[in-house]
Amino acid sequence: MGKTLIKKPVGKLGILLPGMGAVATTFIAGVVAANKGIASPTGALTQMGRIRIGKRTKVNKPLIKDVIPIQDLKKVAFGGWDLYKDNVYEAAMNAKVLDEATLKKLKPQLSKIKPMKAVFDKAYVSKLDGKHVKKGKDKMDLAKQLMRDIKKFQKDNKCNRLVMVWCGSTEKYIKEGKVHQTIESLEEGMRNNHKDIPPSMIYAYAAIKMGVPYANGAPNLSCDIPALVQLSIQTGTPICGKDFKTGQTLMKTILAPGLKARALGIDGWFSTNILGNRDGEVLDDPKNFKTKEVSKLGVLEEILEPKLYPDLYGNFYHKVRINYYPPRGDNKEGWDNIDIFGWMGYPMQIKIDFLCRDSILAAPIVLDLALFLDAAKRSGMSGIQEWLSFYLKSPQAKKGLTPQHDIFKQLSKLENTIRHIAGKDLITHLGLDYYEE
Repeated sequence: MGKTLIKKPVGKLGILLPGMGAVATTFIAGVVAANKGIASPTGALTQMGRIRIGKRTKVNKPLIKDVIPIQDLKKVAFGGWDLYKDNVYEAAMNAKVLDEATLKKLKPQLSKIKPMKAVFDKAYVSKLDGKHVKKGKDKMDLAKQLMRDIKKFQKDNKCNRLVMVWCGSTEKYIKEGKVHQTIESLEEGMRNNHKDIPPSMIYAYAAIKMGVPYANGAPNLSCDIPALVQLSIQTGTPICGKDFKTGQTLMKTILAPGLKARALGIDGWFSTNILGNRDGEVLDDPKNFKTKEVSKLGVLEEILEPKLYPDLYGNFYHKVRINYYPPRGDNKEGWDNIDIFGWMGYPMQIKIDFLCRDSILAAPIVLDLALFLDAAKRSGMSGIQEWLSFYLKSPQAKKGLTPQHDIFKQLSKLENTIRHIAGKDLITHLGLDYYEE
């Protein structure tokens, strides 16, 4: 047993959200509803999850928030940016994720939260066209405007600490290049309006420069570049990304490790989605879908390791499709057809039809990432927080390290990091000592 690393959360935490659409408004409404006692924060480990401490001979599974000090939800302030000027109540009504009766109970609190003007460029998200947008002489000027917004929000809301979670749209596909390699090259690129510095990267830069922990909930490059990793270490800022792990990919990271654990083969995995929210509309553009496709395709490759298991996965075929279908709104449907084979090569099939609600699955992820990043900051951690891969489709990792996609290994890493922060013994699940006593 070691020494507790974490400081207690004093005062108020500000949670800043670039992109105040379906996910962000559902998240805020859920926290307000939980504070009013009219809904439970289901899906949030920081609120409902338990963790084993010590040996199995004693049943000791306290709530995670009783093992490490987690920010009290009643001492949280919300802010953010959006290219539409609707307040959170209006935006939530437009998103149609939550029913009107519930939202009306929350109207006094939600109506007060109004978005700041967004950093937005239609070149990166062609399907959106809001007017509530900042103007600046260059991208560095826009970053400085965001930093002023952050300072003003913190002062106006009397926040002791801040975190930022990107809840905006998927931007068009951008490959890491020279401009992303060093802090100096990135800052020079921002002053010169380099085309490979999208809005999400400008938000990430502004947050990290100010020491505000940053999580990237979309598959955009955002903070997943060497320059911003360097800056996060320099400024003592925890960061993580990318892409909230919600529907279909959640199912893949649960099922694929199980099939691999039993050495069952896979010939093919076909995945298609229909959804009709703003995310679906944005992904209807092939340039934006490419970014999401890369995020979704990497999952099985990393879990199954076909080069190490050529007989089982060497020829497996993986296809992902997303179809914009307005009648479905936020109620996404994910279809999976999995062709597997077993003993003596005999074929079998698995079919999954996951009728999920995208923002309902994403909202608790936003909460956990915000609160765990704040805990990381209070523990003196900085740079990439790989232990938060549990929540992400395409987890950010150090260059040269293979990202961990297996959800059970991710959970083990998350729990052991919590134990480490709390100064408790790590658990390996070896268990031989029980039989040697």
